[in-house]
Amino acid sequence: MQFKDLFQKKRKYATVPSTDRPAQSRVIDGAIDIPEERPRREIPEGLMNKCPKCGTIQYNKELDKNLKVCTSCDYHYKLNAVERIQMTMDEGMFVEYNADLASEDPLGFPEYGKKYAKAVESTGMQDAVITGEGTIGGYPVVVAVMSFDFMGGSLGSVVGEKVAIAVEKAIEKKCPMIIFSTSGGARMQESILSLMQMAKTSAALAKFSEQGGLYVSVITDPTFGGVSASFAMLGDYIIAEPGAAFGFTGRRVIEQTIKQKLPDNFQTSEFNLQHGQVDLVSHRKELRSTLARLLGMHTTKEEIVHGK
Repeated sequence: MQFKDLFQKKRKYATVPSTDRPAQSRVIDGAIDIPEERPRREIPEGLMNKCPKCGTIQYNKELDKNLKVCTSCDYHYKLNAVERIQMTMDEGMFVEYNADLASEDPLGFPEYGKKYAKAVESTGMQDAVITGEGTIGGYPVVVAVMSFDFMGGSLGSVVGEKVAIAVEKAIEKKCPMIIFSTSGGARMQESILSLMQMAKTSAALAKFSEQGGLYVSVITDPTFGGVSASFAMLGDYIIAEPGAAFGFTGRRVIEQTIKQKLPDNFQTSEFNLQHGQVDLVSHRKELRSTLARLLGMHTTKEEIVHGK
C-alpha cells in the first residue's frame, strides 16, 4: 500500500440541524442545568439541492423526476446538452454527428488550451454543442443542443461548424431542424474566427429556408451575444422556456448606455413574448409535446413511412 493511500480524501457532508425539538434548560437546586447541544445529522453532499430562486431544499432525485423544475416556485434549472436530449428525444432514437470534432486553439490564445481541456474533462463533451438526428414523438428531426456548462456555451469555431453541418444534414434528409440555444456569447479566445460563425450558421439556415425547411429555435436560460444575434432568433417558430433570460447584452451594460432603469422582468421570456420577440413560452413539462405537435403540422405520414 502506498503511503498516500492512508490519507484518502474524505467524502464531503452538509451538516443540518436535527428536526427534534431542542432540549430545554432546567433549574436544579438553584443552579441552571444547561443540556448538551443535540447532535446534528450529516447528509452526503450532492443528495439535496437548494433552489436559487426561492431557497427551497429538495432531494436531487425528486428534482430529476420533475425535469429539474422547482416544485415550489417552478424555477427551471439549467440543463446540460445530454440531459436535454434525454428529456426531449424519443428513447434510443438519437444518433450523434461529429462527436470527436474539437478546437485546436487556432490563435494560440494564452491559457486557452488549459481551459478547454478542463471543460472537456468536467463535462465529458468535446465542445459546447451536441448535434445529431433522431425522432420526437415519432417525427424525424435534426437537432443541435447547446450546453452552458462548457465554457458558458460560448460560440466558437467548433460550435459554428457543427451547427452548420447539422443544417446541411437537415437539408439532405429533408428533416425539420431544432436548435436549443444557451450561451454567454462569442468565444473571445477565438476572436474573429468566433464572430465568423454568426455569418456561417445564418447562411446555412438561409439556404435551409430557401429549400422549404422548418426550423424551430428553442431559447433556454441564458442566451446572449453572438448566439442570440444569429441562429437563436432566426427560427420559423421561436419558443422559450419560462424565465429564460435572453438578449444581445446584459442589463447592466444597457442601463449604463441609455442611463435609464430597466423593468425588473427585462429580457425574460415573458417580457420578450409581450414585445413580440418570441412566439411561445413553453413549460419544460410541455415542451416535448409542443415540439411534436409542431413537427406533426409540417410532416405527413407518408414522409415518416419513407424516411423523408
